[in-house]
Amino acid sequence: MDNGKPQWSSHISFIIATVGSAVGLGNIWRFPYIMGENGGAIFLLTYLLLIAFICIVPLICELAIGKIYKSDTLSAINEINPKFKWLGWLCIFTVILIPCFYFVVGGWILNYIWLFCTNNIPQDFTTYFSSYSAQVFMPCFLTLLFLIITASFPYKGVNKGIEKANNIMMPLFAIMLIIMAIYALTLTGAKEGLEFMFKPDFSQFNTSMVLTALGQALFTLSIGMGAIITYGSYMKEESNIVKSAYTLIFFDTLIAVIAGIMIFPIVFSFGVTPSAGASLVFIALPEIFAKLPCPALIGLIFFILLFFAAVTSGISILETAISAFINHFKISRQKATVLLSIIVAVISIPATLSFGVLSGFKIADKTIFDALDYVTSNILLPFNTLLICILAGWFVKSLWQKLFGNTFWGIVFNIILKFVVPIILICVLVTGL
Repeated sequence: MDNGKPQWSSHISFIIATVGSAVGLGNIWRFPYIMGENGGAIFLLTYLLLIAFICIVPLICELAIGKIYKSDTLSAINEINPKFKWLGWLCIFTVILIPCFYFVVGGWILNYIWLFCTNNIPQDFTTYFSSYSAQVFMPCFLTLLFLIITASFPYKGVNKGIEKANNIMMPLFAIMLIIMAIYALTLTGAKEGLEFMFKPDFSQFNTSMVLTALGQALFTLSIGMGAIITYGSYMKEESNIVKSAYTLIFFDTLIAVIAGIMIFPIVFSFGVTPSAGASLVFIALPEIFAKLPCPALIGLIFFILLFFAAVTSGISILETAISAFINHFKISRQKATVLLSIIVAVISIPATLSFGVLSGFKIADKTIFDALDYVTSNILLPFNTLLICILAGWFVKSLWQKLFGNTFWGIVFNIILKFVVPIILICVLVTGL
């Protein structure tokens, strides 16, 4: 069992780890295709406004709860108000479900790394991906391998495992992302790609797009799952919560924008529709890479980049449940990690097989994989965030004064926290349902 509460060794390590938690497949895989489906620049503008003025509120709340109560999500919520302990368990339930489909994608990434590493590039990625994902053994094996790789870091502890992994992977991730973005800007479609990203067409603005942008912002910032509460609990006392939250938002958004700069010039250069959907990364882009100079190298860098993003996010997701298991069940970090890994493995195997032998098994007309994605992203995350805002706004005494003092901005924050954000989240939740 952990002796004493662990802490980040420095504020920079905390920022890197928290950015690593937020920066994941949501930035590189999900953000570009959602942006492509929702009008490009107008979606980006809406997203930036929402993330800076609305999503910052629950993010600050989660960091504050973690830092003030210095405990895992379950214990912190119970300490605020025991009647809300079920919310803590709901957050733990959420972070158990997310890796059950998220790590399936991690397994696909490992497979693509192997393809480009060995220069064994398929001629038709549409046929290949459909055939591969329908297999039984290899996708399951790679899903479990990705789980083992990711779980090995929290198994070693906060400083020796989580912090060290992020301090290595995130700088490498940033370097690879910038290299790929610079390369993309040299292609013939760079101008069209940048115009699509940065020249808004206001005629495409609609309510549905606003709700989609807000849902993406919550997903990418890891809000509503307790991960930020857990990482916040490891903050040093002198760390500034509000500045840390805006720093996190800045880097998370910057990476999402650079990812768009990397992807859209490539997409426009080869005539692929920017709204190609979730298949953009595993079908459309690999087919484009095959037509570029040094296709194996470019594809390898891209999927290693994706791997780093998926692992750093996966670590924070697992750590949220592991931290709760340690404190609630009074077991060692190692036993908690193994217990969680077994639970995730048992659920992730059917999710992996939902593209093949279990494709006919449907939950509310969705495959197991799609059902897990839908329930967590569209229902649990906004619902959990709504309740965390209510908890922080109405049950944490004078939270706004603790954060801002008795200032104008503190009063504004308090109003947005108690009234504005909950109403918006209810709209998102109703849309999701």
